[in-house]
Amino acid sequence: MTALQDITSTAPTLPAALTMGAVVLRSRDPDRLAPFYEQAVGLRVMARDADRLVLGAGLLPLVEIRRDAAAAPADRRAPGLFHLAVRVPNRRALAERVMALHQAGIRFGASDHLVSEALYIDDPDGNGVEIYCDRPKADWPWQDGRISMATMPLDLASLAPLAPPVPGPAPAGTDMGHVHLKVRDLAEAEAFWVGLLGFELMTTYPGALFVAAGGYHHHVGLNVWSSRGAPALKPGHVGLDHVTVRVPGTAVEALAERLKAARYPFETVDGALSLRDPSGNGVQFHAA
Repeated sequence: MTALQDITSTAPTLPAALTMGAVVLRSRDPDRLAPFYEQAVGLRVMARDADRLVLGAGLLPLVEIRRDAAAAPADRRAPGLFHLAVRVPNRRALAERVMALHQAGIRFGASDHLVSEALYIDDPDGNGVEIYCDRPKADWPWQDGRISMATMPLDLASLAPLAPPVPGPAPAGTDMGHVHLKVRDLAEAEAFWVGLLGFELMTTYPGALFVAAGGYHHHVGLNVWSSRGAPALKPGHVGLDHVTVRVPGTAVEALAERLKAARYPFETVDGALSLRDPSGNGVQFHAA
């Protein structure tokens, strides 16, 4: 395998049409998680059988939970999922989720990130979940060519009047806005996600990187806050199985050639490219 640092400066750029697809989780009991994603996040069950549960909004699958009765407990210090981030289309929909969380008695965090407004909760397996809405792109702050983000208290009082008295499901237009992963080393993560895969580095934060395609503030967050120097994540644990990225078919083909040239291991699964980052986080690239 080519050393990742040797290809950092020659990465292609992933297409602006890139979108995030479903996050695939492993759980000993997917049915235990279903009420949380339905009531708190507002997703609906789209498919269900003995082996998996698929939840989404409209016709878009967003979270797939695969049953694995033998899955080992998640190690909080290991690489893996920091949070998946369900993006709602407007502040009214965000206010609706605040109301749903209050009515369900679920404690949550709330932050203003300058580019977005966000709520934070954990599912019953301990997977982090963000629910957020973007501010208009024209209002995103920039400094020295990088997007500016911060973590400030969210103005919940301004959301309250927007909430309906009875919260319903997440509306049309809800999607998977980004994912945030725990990694073992930031330089190694940047070499993989930017240098090899072709995401653009949008900004840095103490202990974290944020990368994207098409000028978005971030499609993937990467941090070492609890996982610095940890061994790579091994398959078969409760939590993240893989994240899904959708790109045009030609981009899938180009990325496959890129991976072959770098001798980076990957598999083709039902037409998708399946691989793991150096920290063991699974990622699949699907043709949009």
